[in-house]
Amino acid sequence: MKSALIKDTTKEERIALIKEWLPQDDGLEDCGIDLWDMYRDYINGEKEIAEINAEFQATYYRE
Repeated sequence: MKSALIKDTTKEERIALIKEWLPQDDGLEDCGIDLWDMYRDYINGEKEIAEINAEFQATYYRE
């Protein structure tokens, strides 16, 4: 599997990766999570996936 790190991917490859994560029926509507918004910083090359996931988990546990 190819690395998903920002340094190893183009913006187009990062967008394609997020598209792979979307369910066929886009069933995330009822849970309130917008993957495009959540991973915007990754797509734009500002934060790695692990950083975003860690922030999300920290927020989720606090709420």
